[in-house]
Amino acid sequence: MTYGNKIIVLGCPGSGKSTFAKKLHIKTGLPLIHLDNIWWRPDRSHISRDEFDIKLAEILKGEGWIIDGDYSRTYEVRFEACDTVIFLDFGFDECMGGILERVGKTRTDIPWTEQDLDQELVRQVEEYEAKNRPVILSLIEKHPQKTVLVFSSRKEADEWLTF
Repeated sequence: MTYGNKIIVLGCPGSGKSTFAKKLHIKTGLPLIHLDNIWWRPDRSHISRDEFDIKLAEILKGEGWIIDGDYSRTYEVRFEACDTVIFLDFGFDECMGGILERVGKTRTDIPWTEQDLDQELVRQVEEYEAKNRPVILSLIEKHPQKTVLVFSSRKEADEWLTF
């Protein structure tokens, strides 16, 4: 079992980043940070990018953490700060299923309950393979010193969590 104490969990919306990160938090005891809870307010407005960047920089200074969230604008800074990258590299259907499952469920990783399918999330899932995935793969290549775990299914990720 190889992982460090500064872990980022990346993946398409609906891939189960938050669920995976919670399970990893329980296993490791590392502090868990959901980026959605930093960015979003309960009224669905959000803080400014500058405020978010300041809060993220403070978190990254910590001695250990699990950070859950894709937030592509911050990939580079999080790659620089982490020692372990976990990439939930799941397909379109699995991620669409994930965003459909969250409708009507109260969650701890976002400050509201989705009552309807969020069309912005649908768009992000549709664009992820072409837009975000190549950036993550290039950053993995750019940072060979990082421990990198890439899972291609929920089953594979869940099996790894049985360490």
